[in-house]
Amino acid sequence: MTIDATRPVRRCPMCGKPRSEAHTPFCSTRCRDRDLVKWLDDGYALPGRPADEDPED
Repeated sequence: MTIDATRPVRRCPMCGKPRSEAHTPFCSTRCRDRDLVKWLDDGYALPGRPADEDPED
């Protein structure tokens, strides 16, 4: 594999290390699993207006 000097090194979104082709876009299984846990624990959220209150509550 040749490295193209004009392309920036893509980094892992979890830790910032260079990506691994086997785990793209992450560098390792550990970072991939950390990201999955963050999704499952509602660690990511999209901004938006607050949900309306349920009148039955």
